Amino acid sequence: MKQTAKNISLGIQHVLAMYAGAVVVPLIVGSAIGLSGSQLTYLVAIDIFMCGIATFLQVWKNRFFGIGLPIVLGCTFTAVGPMIAIGNEYGVSSIYGAILASGLIVILISSVFGKLVRFFPPVVTGSVVTIIGITLIPVAMNNMAGGEGSPDFGSQENLLLAFGVLILIILLNRFFTGFVRAISILIGILAGTVAAGFMGMVDLQPVQEASWFNIGKPFYFGTPTFELTPILTMTIVAIVSMVESTGVYFALGDICNKKITEKDLARGYRAEGLAYMLGAIFNAFPYTAFSQNVGLVQMSGIKTNRVIYITAMMLIGLGLVPKIAALATIIPSSVLGGAMVAMFGMVVAYGVKMLGQVQFASQENLLIVACSVGLGLGVTVVPEMFAGLPESVKILTNSGIVAGSLTAIILNIIFNIIPSPSRQKQSEEKVVQSQAS
Repeated sequence: MKQTAKNISLGIQHVLAMYAGAVVVPLIVGSAIGLSGSQLTYLVAIDIFMCGIATFLQVWKNRFFGIGLPIVLGCTFTAVGPMIAIGNEYGVSSIYGAILASGLIVILISSVFGKLVRFFPPVVTGSVVTIIGITLIPVAMNNMAGGEGSPDFGSQENLLLAFGVLILIILLNRFFTGFVRAISILIGILAGTVAAGFMGMVDLQPVQEASWFNIGKPFYFGTPTFELTPILTMTIVAIVSMVESTGVYFALGDICNKKITEKDLARGYRAEGLAYMLGAIFNAFPYTAFSQNVGLVQMSGIKTNRVIYITAMMLIGLGLVPKIAALATIIPSSVLGGAMVAMFGMVVAYGVKMLGQVQFASQENLLIVACSVGLGLGVTVVPEMFAGLPESVKILTNSGIVAGSLTAIILNIIFNIIPSPSRQKQSEEKVVQSQAS
């Protein structure tokens, strides 16, 4: 009985550690693509529900999928910018067509991806994540001011709330450690919403109108549509997510004293691919391994999958109650904006951290980062520069993320994978020096 209570309390901690990420992503995407209150409530509820399903698929190890480690899956922040861009240009249905197709691609390449990882070293993945983070910052700034097009855009009340939330998150990270720090974003959003309530800026009507129980509906937003550019964009996002998840798999394998084989990796990738496809069918999101929950496993010392199964069941239960989901939709845009600056800034910082593993003594690596980030940001800021190109070419230039990512991949192949005479000469000189010593 005592052990059961301990497992349940640890399950609650895992839910709280990932809940902010699970809730904020649908709020950001839904608000940015102009969903109604009821649609936003559905999006939050189904996302929490699918987080539980995706986690279950990864923990349940079988012949086809599931790595069998204590991993919690949640929607990836890497996909936020691309989904907003796709939704605004091609429509909501195209978001889910792209997620569905990219999930299928992940499943198809899962067995060989371990061998393809060399095409995605830190210089490539770090550049891609940095580009994605940079393209998200304007979304955060617009929300801080109250949301683009809002009548009180840039008002003192909005700025006060936004910077108040941001300062609180910073203070929590400065003066606290462990669990409080892990849920600092959630605390900041809750405190900001309460403050906004006292200022008369919170409307509780969506909570009153929401039902107590509801099950997700396949293709709630309509039949998926398939466009080449969105599919290419989400496939790049999926590959970056797979690279990140590989690091999580090995970290947990080390914590749990379990050797990770190529077959384990393939099953883990397939579980994520399945989570992508189910997310698309029920109009949720792409899912990836959450690193914050890995820290919780290490801190608690409890490495059993039983705790994660409890976490998955809690998430499924929460996702079946739209009233709980509706609570998240009443958060003012300015409150979200304050949290977004911290979160999106962390995406940029994480990209820079990944780039920290790169040997920048190499001029080639500097050039890869410079060209990919420069082109990715440039296309995002000035998309009309390619307006005169043929449609077949604009597939690669419509999105800064696609343009920057492909630039990083191609330049990495040119500089670091295709043998060059100068590199061959350097390696021969090193061999001669080592033999001489």
